[in-house]
Amino acid sequence: MAPLIMESLEHPMNTTKLRLVLAEDERDTREFLQEALTRLGHEVVGVAATGKQLAEQVDATHPDLVLTDIKMPGADGIDTATEFNREREVPVILISAHHDAATLARIGGNHLVGYLVKPISEGDLKAALAMGLVRWQHLQLLKKEAADLRQALEDRKVVEKAKGVIMKRGRVDEEEAYRRLRKLASNQNLKLIDIGRKVIASEEVFHELERL
Repeated sequence: MAPLIMESLEHPMNTTKLRLVLAEDERDTREFLQEALTRLGHEVVGVAATGKQLAEQVDATHPDLVLTDIKMPGADGIDTATEFNREREVPVILISAHHDAATLARIGGNHLVGYLVKPISEGDLKAALAMGLVRWQHLQLLKKEAADLRQALEDRKVVEKAKGVIMKRGRVDEEEAYRRLRKLASNQNLKLIDIGRKVIASEEVFHELERL
């Protein structure tokens, strides 16, 4: 996550100094939003009027957040946001003149963190940015927790396999195998998972030798 977003998330109502790309095909709305964002302390690093321009601006500027209209010439805001989030995760707040069921049904994906309906006031914009960033932080934390859990499960499988090797080679029970594994890790000043991998690698070498 970009450092500026992290700084803002520590103080959810302080969304200053964000670098944004703004996409809106209606000139009056685009100019109002650009001026409002600047007044709120943000930097608009890219402006677009079409889906193609939006993708180009995101690729060129690597913004902290994207504010985009849904209905635009070419690819619309939802499709374009989905596409560029395959390459790099960027939170997106959508803008629409409508909130019909068909449009709402298309809104999905963790990168879509807010929704503004025209006409938009500066207060609406400020609140959407604050709430969108809070939601983005929450989603990122959930993703990290899930990744950490997956890694912990993978590490446990390795340690269990290494214990099995020690039990077989040393003809000891599980408790003793685990004690030896921890002792070896301590003696070599390595993490348990690293020692586990070394034990498994050694066992694989022995298997290769036995087949020669």
